[in-house]
Parts: sequence; structure tokens; C-alpha cells
Amino acid sequence: MQFHWLNKQNNQKLIIFFAGWSFDYKPFEFLHCEDFDVLMLYDYNNLELPEIPVYDEYFLISWSMGVFTAYLLKDKLPEFKQKIAVNGTPYPVHNEWGIPEKTFLLTLRHAKTGLEGKFYQNIFLSENEYQKYINSQVERRIDNRAQELKSLYELIKNTDIDYITYYDKAIISDNDKIIPTKNQQNFWNEKVEIKNLASGHFPFYNFNNWNEILLCK
Repeated sequence: MQFHWLNKQNNQKLIIFFAGWSFDYKPFEFLHCEDFDVLMLYDYNNLELPEIPVYDEYFLISWSMGVFTAYLLKDKLPEFKQKIAVNGTPYPVHNEWGIPEKTFLLTLRHAKTGLEGKFYQNIFLSENEYQKYINSQVERRIDNRAQELKSLYELIKNTDIDYITYYDKAIISDNDKIIPTKNQQNFWNEKVEIKNLASGHFPFYNFNNWNEILLCK
């Protein structure tokens, strides 16, 4: 696992952000941090957490595969004041609650090709959003990103998750082409407060800062 401080100004509140598969910090630098420090975790080729400093308050935002990863590591994480799942579930490969297995295996088989363009185009709602991403796109090597998906699948296959209430809120995009919106709704209905967004799998261009994500109602 890699980590990056999007903001470290000795604030009293820390947001820990678990990113989705294949991402790094570059596409998230546009989000203002205000009075939060923000620690971003990504690259799940291994799940070794960095040392997390002491803060007065902790907040969790996890996105896509990060929803699963954060849940898996919950016993090693601080106690959070708020925990938000964004376009993901603790069952990332699941025919009813995540990415259908056949779709995931196709993505895994053609990961390198997909990462060269098609995958990222499908993440965004519009061409305008995709072009915005191109100006601040992921810098990780494609081989590293493809290997991450293999590592995640091995982890998913070998992990028997019995979900116990953890997240407080789920943000679900209405036009998610990666993790079907319907499957996310299937899982989170009657478990947490749900906020629906008119967006694609990457909904972050709907926000100006991290606090807006925490306050999303």
C-alpha cells in the first residue's frame, strides 16, 4: 500500500481516504482540504498500513475497491466520527452486491488494455469530465496497476466477509458503469443513509472540497 498526504498542516481533524483500484493522488489534488488534514491510501498490492498519527477526530471516506479494503482493515484503523462509502460495497465482486463476476474476470483478463484508455473513459459521466481527468491523470505504471487488480482478486477470493454494521452513509452514483448502481442499492438499502448523485463512478468533480463529501445529504 502507498500513501500520500494531500494535506498535513497539524489540523485537529484527519480524513483517511481509501482510493479505488488503479488510482493515485494526482486526480484528487483539486479538492480543497480546508481545516482537515487528508491522508490518502492507494495501491493495494499489499495491505500494510502506514503509521497514523494521533488526531482529535478521524473521518473515513472510501471509494470503490477502497470500501472493501477499509472494511477489511477496520480493526487496525482509528475510531471514526463518520464513515462514508462512495460507489462501492464490502463485496466488490458479487453478482448482486458488487461487480458481477463475469464482468470482473473480463476486466482482469484485459486489465492492461483497459488501463490504456477504455477503463478510465467508463469511470466518468461525460467527455468533459474525462478531459479534466486527463489533465491530472494517474501516474502509476500500468504494470503496477494491473498487478494490483490481481492482488485484489486473490484477496477477495480468499476472504469470507460477514458484514457487520460499519459504514454510516453510502454515496451512490446514478450512472455507475463500473459497479452497477442497482447492485450498490441492493446492498446498502436499509443499512445506511443513502445519497444518490447524478454522476458516474468517479463522482468527485461534484465537490469542491472534502468537507462537502462528508456533508453530502
